[in-house]
Amino acid sequence: MRFSARLVLAAGLLAMPALAPGAAARELLMFERKGCTYCLKFDRDVAPIYEKTEEGRRAPLKRVDLSRGAPGGVVLASPVRFAPTFVLVDEGREVGRITGYASDEAFWGLLGAMTDGMAGGRP
Repeated sequence: MRFSARLVLAAGLLAMPALAPGAAARELLMFERKGCTYCLKFDRDVAPIYEKTEEGRRAPLKRVDLSRGAPGGVVLASPVRFAPTFVLVDEGREVGRITGYASDEAFWGLLGAMTDGMAGGRP
């Protein structure tokens, strides 16, 4: 299990667009699909505490039905094809992405890497 979490972490970091220095995210979009096993696993592992964390306060979670596409006013770097996909959005533009959910450890590591630049930015 440790190996797969590290693999997911490495793949996510490679696919992540570069963050602008001091970028402050406004929300974390979670593209999900009804019946998605990994979405349900995220709901058990992370969702109950997400809003109580510093990351959750800086980038509130907004759920999006994958079949409906991105919400109006959001510019994605590329189409979202898999559920779950987490897209970090700042002022309507994608600044980072996590495709898939393997474990809470991998999720928090990837999200931490994306939000590190938020520390000096807007709340």
